[in-house]
Amino acid sequence: MVKIEELKFDEKGLIPAIVVDEETGKVLTLAYMNKESLEISLEKKLTCFYSRSRQELWLKGETSGNYQHIVDIKADCDKDALVVTVRKDGPACHLGTDSCFNDSLIDDAPEAFSLNSLMELIKGRKTEKKEGSYTTYLFEKGIDKILKKVGEECTEVIIAGKADDKKETIYEIADLTYHVMVLMIEMGISLDDIHNELASRHVIDKKVKQEKMTN
Repeated sequence: MVKIEELKFDEKGLIPAIVVDEETGKVLTLAYMNKESLEISLEKKLTCFYSRSRQELWLKGETSGNYQHIVDIKADCDKDALVVTVRKDGPACHLGTDSCFNDSLIDDAPEAFSLNSLMELIKGRKTEKKEGSYTTYLFEKGIDKILKKVGEECTEVIIAGKADDKKETIYEIADLTYHVMVLMIEMGISLDDIHNELASRHVIDKKVKQEKMTN
């Protein structure tokens, strides 16, 4: 374990902190910490940075509500830079985007994708209906239609898996995942809700549900 006293702050007493999303592994932002902001971050388990322009501390999310809950902080081999892994409550960028890093220097670079971004896109089709959108169509038809599609996609996964067709199984699992996410939005369930439920189980080999069904 590295102690704060072992870190190498620059001549201005700062150390760069690369903030990474725990769920997606995506780089969210690059900010700076001094000793005080790092101590606050460790104490509150929330990212606190030092603003070089304003020359003051700022707790991320204090005004916007987009807090970043710290999962881990690692120092690099030279102990002069940090990687801060977080679970975020909202956009990381002040422009309202998921990450501060969105502008590629490579023309044909693939577009960044994450389950969070897909959830936001699906949610947008519910709140701002788009003509001709299949997702909007599902929301307009309601819960029964959505559940019917989830059931159909479950069957397709079973058929593909039973046929030992890996490519087709991947395709059908992707379809199922999408329809389950539509269901989640319809019912007000977030990815964090699922994450927390899985994290709370600890041991994945306990057949608790099955045991209850057979008792």
